[in-house]
Amino acid sequence: MLTYELGKKRGRPLYEQLYAAIKNDICLGKLQAWEKLPSKRDLARHLSVSVVTVENAYGQLVAEGYISAKAKRGYYVLPGDRIAPPQPPPASLPKPCQAKSDFLDLRSNSLSENDFPFSVWSKLMRKTMADYGKQVLQSTPAQGIEALRQSIAAHLYQFRGMEVHYDDIVVGAGAEYLYNLLIQLLGRHHCFGVENPGYPKIGQIYRANDVAYANLPMDEAGLSLQHLRRSPADVIHISPSHHYPTGIVMPGRRRQELLAWASEQPGRYIIEDDYDSEFRFCDKPIAAMISNDRQERVIYVNTFSKTISPAMRISYMILPPHLSRSFKQKLSFYSCTVPSLEQYTLAKFIQEGYFEQHINRMKNKYQSKRDAIIAAIRESDLHTQADILEQNAGLHFLLRIHTDKSDRELVRRAEEAGLLIACLSQYVHGNAEKYAHHIVVNYSSLDFDQIKPAVDKLAAVIRA
Repeated sequence: MLTYELGKKRGRPLYEQLYAAIKNDICLGKLQAWEKLPSKRDLARHLSVSVVTVENAYGQLVAEGYISAKAKRGYYVLPGDRIAPPQPPPASLPKPCQAKSDFLDLRSNSLSENDFPFSVWSKLMRKTMADYGKQVLQSTPAQGIEALRQSIAAHLYQFRGMEVHYDDIVVGAGAEYLYNLLIQLLGRHHCFGVENPGYPKIGQIYRANDVAYANLPMDEAGLSLQHLRRSPADVIHISPSHHYPTGIVMPGRRRQELLAWASEQPGRYIIEDDYDSEFRFCDKPIAAMISNDRQERVIYVNTFSKTISPAMRISYMILPPHLSRSFKQKLSFYSCTVPSLEQYTLAKFIQEGYFEQHINRMKNKYQSKRDAIIAAIRESDLHTQADILEQNAGLHFLLRIHTDKSDRELVRRAEEAGLLIACLSQYVHGNAEKYAHHIVVNYSSLDFDQIKPAVDKLAAVIRA
């Protein structure tokens, strides 16, 4: 069993310490090639840390090629030339994707393992292997397998009223990968406009690709048209169905104004990120902007991360016909980054009605969670200290807090109390004063029995 001394070190999370210790043993030859590492649970128990700590350390080692993960068998040290002990991990080492398991988490949305349809998925995988045989071992075309793209097109027509051709759909391993493809497809001469406040990873992707981008302010209807017209942006990246993190649902008039802006000059485009649009709890789903696009200016992007599982890493985009033709000419040399087996399985999952059933079940569950946490807030001391905003769609809402405490202090005090929260101001580039004292409440990862304790902790933090 691996034994290391792990402790609280300023700026060094436990998972980084464990990652560095194992990497050091591999480089020094203390851990030999193909030697099996302890299971995550056994090592976590032995070192008195959380399973998440071990999982993140192992994940970083896998990403760097020091170990490999074999399904249902464990983790093994990979062979390689180990010349010298490793250097300390860089300051940019990714933060763990999940907090300590004993914390109550209102900061992130994740899917409980009890909500994933394991039995159905495993049955369909076996059926896929039987039906497609050698096809699942072959590399796939850049746009993804035809069966999955046809299933997606049929689903969008039946449940969103979107008439799209499957040949204009491109499948990829996560929305981030698709954004990188779009930069190559549209060209690096464009300036991309991103929502401010907004999901920070969008700007990071454009910055990493060394393309120009502009942070565009929001108003009560979504992306500000006034600021857009004064900016150099000719491609805008928006989430009109349910903006993260403000929760704004863009009204029809603003959508038409943005479509008109895009049609005024050649080379202008709108990237419509249809983030968690499946989970709307009041009224009917709002039509996607691509459905009203007559000038071939809208690029539609969606993902199965929120509807099925973030670990699945299957997303897709719908290109206007002229961009679809350009994609085939310029980028068809790529192989699709999603394994064939997963694509065929997802196609069956949609075709045989399981996806619709899963969405309906999760929508009911999330609505119950939303109702439960709103009820808990109204029954607690928070009902006189906070206002609930934008709660009718998606998997988060805003809580406007009446307090003199700074957002930084609220986040710090909450963490000290065992509660993870994020404030709207943390998603703002530049002056965030306008958005102070708004907590972004993500509730999908909470179990029902965690809702009241989380609300009670938050109320105590604000009272303190």
